[in-house]
Amino acid sequence: MKVNRVRQNVLPLVTAMIWGTAFVAQSVGAEYMGPFTFNAARAVIAFFFLLGLCGLRALWRRGRGEGRVSYGSRRDLLVGGLVCGTALSVASFFQQKGLETTTPGKAGFITALYIVLVPLAGLALGKKVPRALWLGVALAVAGLYCLCVTEELSVTGGDLYVLVCAFCFTAQILAVDRFTNRVDGVALSCVQFFVMTVLSAAGALTETPPSLELLPLYLGPVLYVGVFSSGVAYTLQILAQKDSNPAVVSLLMSMESLFAAVAGALILGNRMSLREYLGCGLMLAAVILAQLPFPLRRPAGSSRPCERNPL
Repeated sequence: MKVNRVRQNVLPLVTAMIWGTAFVAQSVGAEYMGPFTFNAARAVIAFFFLLGLCGLRALWRRGRGEGRVSYGSRRDLLVGGLVCGTALSVASFFQQKGLETTTPGKAGFITALYIVLVPLAGLALGKKVPRALWLGVALAVAGLYCLCVTEELSVTGGDLYVLVCAFCFTAQILAVDRFTNRVDGVALSCVQFFVMTVLSAAGALTETPPSLELLPLYLGPVLYVGVFSSGVAYTLQILAQKDSNPAVVSLLMSMESLFAAVAGALILGNRMSLREYLGCGLMLAAVILAQLPFPLRRPAGSSRPCERNPL
């Protein structure tokens, strides 16, 4: 029981910390390379990391005499990886593009809007949504206004890019939720990162290659995002959700937005105005409200709530 409690509470917070601090690494990487190039680099690192993880897991099971790992239908794995990988590629592009002109803290909070958008998308697909969630939507909209809209009633280009990214991540989360019960989760992530590698590499051909002389400056951020944000954090999420309450795990992992703001302030020295801090607070309240287990009558056989899949 104690082990399950630690896994349910500690691992999601570690995951949120990795995802949140990754916004700083992405912001640094955006100074030296284009969004397609950065995402191609992080995706290929994540792909080989997860491929190695699958291999080690297979060897470990074989050593224990447990037989081969069941990855599910090959067709579902390929289709799921293609759909999820395409959505992830588009979402990551807009997020990285936005980080060229916006701060990691603002990007983290705007990206967190997907936690409100996911249940709203479920409503459009015929799933019931608690009435209290509409309060979360109102708080999120108010938070976005305070965070993104300047006194001249304009929105910066970087904020818009990250906002589009939140909608793309919503599509990716819904796609993952559709296929995750059919195939192995780690294998699905491995395939989606392979798809992201191919698509991002194709886009990178249109960008200026980063200078090799500056490699020491951007190698660290790329490795951090590729290994820890995309590889390690995803594995921790899988472990955290095993035999755990998905609502509790999702709530803890949504703290990535808070870690992003704190990391941006501590590492990069970013400072936000009082109005922007108010926007962050409103969005954080919306994120938490969206994950609270409100009583709701679910039809028999309804699926569990969607949780986020990591970058």
